Amino acid sequence: MIRYTKTLKVRVRDRHVPLLNRMARSVNFVWNFVNELSQRSIKERGVFLSAFDMHPYTKGAGKELGLHSQTLQCIAGEYVTRSKQFKKVRLNWRKSGGVRRSLGWIPVNTGAAQWKNGQVYHNGHYFKVWDSYGLSQYRFRSSSFNEDARGRWYFNVVVDVEVEPIKGQDRIGIDLGLSDTATCSDGIELEAGRFYRGLEEKLAIAQRARNKTQVKTIHAKIANRRKDALRKFSRTLVNRCGEIYVGNVSSLKLVKTTMAKSVLDAGWGQLKTMLDYKCAHAGIVFKEIDEAYITQTCSDCGCLPESRPKGIAGLGIREWTCSGCGVTHDRDINAVRNILAAGHGRLAVGIPVL
Repeated sequence: MIRYTKTLKVRVRDRHVPLLNRMARSVNFVWNFVNELSQRSIKERGVFLSAFDMHPYTKGAGKELGLHSQTLQCIAGEYVTRSKQFKKVRLNWRKSGGVRRSLGWIPVNTGAAQWKNGQVYHNGHYFKVWDSYGLSQYRFRSSSFNEDARGRWYFNVVVDVEVEPIKGQDRIGIDLGLSDTATCSDGIELEAGRFYRGLEEKLAIAQRARNKTQVKTIHAKIANRRKDALRKFSRTLVNRCGEIYVGNVSSLKLVKTTMAKSVLDAGWGQLKTMLDYKCAHAGIVFKEIDEAYITQTCSDCGCLPESRPKGIAGLGIREWTCSGCGVTHDRDINAVRNILAAGHGRLAVGIPVL
């Protein structure tokens, strides 16, 4: 058995929304306080405050604000982590109202939330949830209450789980694209359009009518479809494979181009993140491969023929024949075979080994 951590997400009943909203406003108040405190310390004394340094300034405020004392510590710890990550003297303020208000967030430290009487118990309050995982069988570690764009609240908790090791031995290469989110070396494809099929027209109508509630609902449905499809696809691959190789195409760079909408709809980043942590949990190989020349290189003979598709003009060519060996290639299948070959260390021309 392999032991690893996993985050479970369950929805909180709507009757607890007013209480959670009040707690979230208190969290925003504490965040803004430590934000200003840290900024003044750096500006006036040239001293960067650690989470430990901030604790005396927030000690005892939990009772007045309706927050658990450990929640105050979690806020300070999260603030310091993000300050170091983004290398900023001051982070953005958390807004409790207005059009650009921050979505609710209430961090919970390990041991500050428990499962009691069929409910989540935290800070003297019981929160009824839709328990789809059987939370009573787990010991809660760190957790948080989070709000989505529709005003619904969720309880996210980290737990320890044990699973049997994966015994799959297949080797798969994956090429990421726009019409198909992923094309595997064995011919399996994940179509990108399935995420929003049938909802684009409804979304356009709701946007023209300025129905913000309906727009948020449709966006949430599309996001849920995308997550569900990517989770099932990644789980299928991890269950049957011992090695998974994927191209290193960067969605963060392409979202700054005219292809931004298509790139975000495809969900490349989500798929790579899911494959990364699922492979780590299963103990199998996962690597990102340099995509230089993978489309132009013949996967059969390994050369760069003159007949290969080149540049932007060649993007519309979906099939081409190698002038060196005479083999006809599907553009995506050829690319993904080269990715798999590079992952194994069998070099084709222009494809470096990581």
